[in-house]
Amino acid sequence: MTIHVVPRIARESSGPSYSVKRLCEVVIASGEEVVLATCDVERLSGMPMFARCFPVGVGPRRLTRAPALNRWLRVQVREGRADIIHSHGLWTMSSVYAARAVRGGQAQLVVSPHGTLSPQAMRHGPQQAKRLFWAALQRRALERASCFRATSQQEYKDIRQLGFRQPVAVIPNGIDLPSLRLVAPTNGRTLLFLGRLHPIKGVDTLIDAWRTVQDEFPGWRLVIVGDDADHVGTTGYLAELRRLAATRGAARVSFMGALTGSAKHDAYCDASLYVLPSKSENFGVTVAEALAAGTPVIASDRTPWRGLADRGAGWCVETGSAPLAVCLRDALATDDAALREMGLRGRRWMEEEFRWADIGQRMVATYRWLRTHSVAKPSWVHTD
Repeated sequence: MTIHVVPRIARESSGPSYSVKRLCEVVIASGEEVVLATCDVERLSGMPMFARCFPVGVGPRRLTRAPALNRWLRVQVREGRADIIHSHGLWTMSSVYAARAVRGGQAQLVVSPHGTLSPQAMRHGPQQAKRLFWAALQRRALERASCFRATSQQEYKDIRQLGFRQPVAVIPNGIDLPSLRLVAPTNGRTLLFLGRLHPIKGVDTLIDAWRTVQDEFPGWRLVIVGDDADHVGTTGYLAELRRLAATRGAARVSFMGALTGSAKHDAYCDASLYVLPSKSENFGVTVAEALAAGTPVIASDRTPWRGLADRGAGWCVETGSAPLAVCLRDALATDDAALREMGLRGRRWMEEEFRWADIGQRMVATYRWLRTHSVAKPSWVHTD
């Protein structure tokens, strides 16, 4: 049995909330027995059937201290029920529990950092607390990993730069491919950002760049979709972005709350162009979602989407408001027919390389290699 361990999956709009559940589903479809262990006890009714929820104990909520999860993982390994523990994310006790469970046993630990090992992510947050947690618990937990799973070549490099020499399986996230809606939007031309509102996403640079070009393109509007909530409440960053737009004189800017399901898909379809100006991104599932909807994309070079230009599906631009403004001048001047063709090329790219069924098969092949090493090492596993 494979146990996936993730602190929480309740927020449907966030990347891991979607990708971890879908990964479990496609791995199950490939014949693996899977349990998803999480601490989202407040959303029991919305959990998948293969999930098992554990209560959060005393302590800071961010740490997700869950003694019952710790005990349960150890029992599953000790009694031989689980031979793979796949831990998702860092900086919570759940990642430490996963490492402790495999100590001295036969189970293998796989770690998916989900972008938390990038230099930008390592510098974000309360540095003193992070340094203490890293020295006391987190580094030791990562040293017990039998294998890392990175979603991009850049994340693989981030793992190596921190000194970890274990095998790294480079397996991207997948994307669900909805039906294409080929009817042109009727509400004008929209530049869309959709995602978590957090400083690392670069929305402040987007507002600055938009302010620079907005008067040249009166037929365009900027729509910012998302909220600033995390697992301990709202951060106040949405209000900060609203103030920034007002003080900079940004016109035709709309802020919307988080969208999920069909409403999120409709937002991609209604947009003429999607933009992700992140300062760091291990995958950037919103780029894949936009391309799957047939919408071309502008992404920063700090995301793993440099192939946008090669594929003719969008633009990859340096981070910062000035380079983004230059790119926006080019992109917003592109006619509707050309943008639609770029979006269709992006859709074909998603169909060729990012189907969830294929991602699941790669993950299962990696698990099988880890269990016995009797099969050939998969080509996507790096041991250098």
